[in-house]
Amino acid sequence: MTRCPEVASESWRVGVLFSQTGVMAVIEETQLRATLLAIDEINRSGGVNGRELAPVIYDPQSDAQAYALCAKRLTIEDGINMIFGCYTSSSRKAVLPVVERLNGLLWYPTLYEGFEFSSNVIYTGAAPNQNSVALSSYLSRTYGSRFYFVGSDYVYPRESNRVMRDLLRRRGCTVVGETYLDLRSKRNDFGPVMREIKNAGADVIFSTVVGYSTIYLYQAFVEAGLDARVTPIASLTTTESEVRAMGYDIAAGHITAAPYFQSVSGERNNCFVKGYKARYGEDEPTNMCAEAAYFQVHLFANALAQTNSLDTDLIKQCVLGSDFDAPQGRISVSAATSHTNLWSRIGRVDRSGQFEIMQQSAMPVWADPFLIGRGAVSALAAGR
Repeated sequence: MTRCPEVASESWRVGVLFSQTGVMAVIEETQLRATLLAIDEINRSGGVNGRELAPVIYDPQSDAQAYALCAKRLTIEDGINMIFGCYTSSSRKAVLPVVERLNGLLWYPTLYEGFEFSSNVIYTGAAPNQNSVALSSYLSRTYGSRFYFVGSDYVYPRESNRVMRDLLRRRGCTVVGETYLDLRSKRNDFGPVMREIKNAGADVIFSTVVGYSTIYLYQAFVEAGLDARVTPIASLTTTESEVRAMGYDIAAGHITAAPYFQSVSGERNNCFVKGYKARYGEDEPTNMCAEAAYFQVHLFANALAQTNSLDTDLIKQCVLGSDFDAPQGRISVSAATSHTNLWSRIGRVDRSGQFEIMQQSAMPVWADPFLIGRGAVSALAAGR
């Protein structure tokens, strides 16, 4: 694991935990970049109450146990209680006992399976009612009723598939097969899966494959002779970054549900995309995970400006119920759930590697991680 240089004691020191190496680096590197972009914007505008934000960065190398160790080092050795990081649910669950025991605050910018609440986490990625509900409706209306599930083998895919199976069952759909592959699977592991999918006669492939394995899945789809216009891969986890890595021609026609795509219109997103590309390169796309990593830093900075203190309880008090003009649109943090009220969108990859937005909510969808309240109702309405 790597660490940034020592920082001045008068700065506001915060922890950053995203993998720069290993199987998850393809997406977590973009979250790190967006985090640093937001920090740079805040510092260039004078910092927070005249003091710069100073990130202390570790690379957990796509290993859940390393996340726990890095979180302990940040809180115990570095004396830092604000941590921005984690992509996989495995890494979040590894960090969770640390921040709960030591009263830190994890800012988690990734979609996840829901059914969790911690007063020591601010969840800024989508919960199932903000992506899965609308996606299940759109797919069953547009493509058919026979679904094949393929995912990486850890908690998020299995739990997300449980939710999706229930949503599809309510719509009269059938899951005709389900396969999980190791996070470190190789390209040739996906060929047999595609043959099984063809034999099952699926109308839609629902993917919760993550990391570099995503690239292999879509490549195997093309090699199997499947057609995205007839049997698309629909995902909650495939972003512009994976699309760029696999090739635009391979990704074209496939579907993702997300709060944000780079193609979202509006001046706020134009500024975000312009700033990201200016810092990291014109060919580097933004994505939903990077966008959440970006706006959560600004949410934190706004709260810090009010508290003038990094005390966890004071920061939480200011963040809960607050709102922000994010690149995806106006968002807010639910005081009831510590989750963020986000937009719901469905996009289809075009030949330029961007997502054509096929459907979107009229307003942010209220976060309802347990699928029991008004968030589920509003998401169902958006998905009709």
